[in-house]
Amino acid sequence: MDGEELTEQETALYDRQIRVWGADAQRRLSKAHILVCGINGTTAEFCKNIVLAGVGSLTLVDDRVATEEALSANFLIPSDESVYGGKTLTELCRDSLKDFNPMVRVSVEKGDLSNFGGEFYSKFDVVVISCCSLSTKKLINEKCRKLSKRVAFYTVDCRDSCGEIFVDLQLHKYSKQKLEETIECQHNYPSFEESISVPWKALPRKMSKLYFAMRVIERFEDAEQRKPGEVSIADLPGVLKLKNEFCEAQSLKESHIPDALLERLVTDPREFPPVCPIIGGILGQEVIKAISGKGEPLKNFFFFDAMDGKGIIEDLSNSNTGS
Repeated sequence: MDGEELTEQETALYDRQIRVWGADAQRRLSKAHILVCGINGTTAEFCKNIVLAGVGSLTLVDDRVATEEALSANFLIPSDESVYGGKTLTELCRDSLKDFNPMVRVSVEKGDLSNFGGEFYSKFDVVVISCCSLSTKKLINEKCRKLSKRVAFYTVDCRDSCGEIFVDLQLHKYSKQKLEETIECQHNYPSFEESISVPWKALPRKMSKLYFAMRVIERFEDAEQRKPGEVSIADLPGVLKLKNEFCEAQSLKESHIPDALLERLVTDPREFPPVCPIIGGILGQEVIKAISGKGEPLKNFFFFDAMDGKGIIEDLSNSNTGS
């Protein structure tokens, strides 16, 4: 991401944020290429944030056609059916995002992200995926890790009023402020598969209950060959059965994954619109930190539940990941 200096137009447009994080960080942002796979309310908020921040380019992948249901959480989709009817989510979001910042190149790529090879992902500095199955998350993360260049990888999911962000920056170097001193740091991140493979009994006693609940539903959808979010209250018995099997196999008390929490997540797996800007905002902040190399990044899971209003960071990178 090293290269040309900021143009006069960029310097004038981004003057206020340059005062916050400096010209070098803004230059890195302006040269960064971001890929977002899976469009929903949360990723729409994220896209808005990074487009306003002034990244170099943003590429969107999601061939799903827009429906009225998508309007509830995705503010980038026009409410007029004559406008959104028959168009894909990415086409509509691209057109709206261009109006936020004409200096950012926003484009659409069609196809199944699982079928894209490493050459495709090598064009980007950051890859963010959502609305994806467990196996797809593992696959794309592995493709990014096999590249000769370092690509920052994120997954983000929002179910009901709960959200989760996963971060893999591989070997990441950054600077942070401590009082008036700048400290140079580095951190080695595990992959998504390594992180979720940590034995549950090896995790901290006060580990977020959302971590376990998300893993149970993720595995249930994968086992049943469902698309993400294709669960309902009718699936609750099967989800609870899988939870009990996991708890027994992992030597974890069943109370660590409350039945009431799983019931919430399967009863209405759609995004709760007020949660989208929270999760999308945090994700935007983390991606900006990763690109600029300024500020301590999230390690390596973030959870939010609107029921108690708490955001929790869980660092599995120091657990027994084998990395």
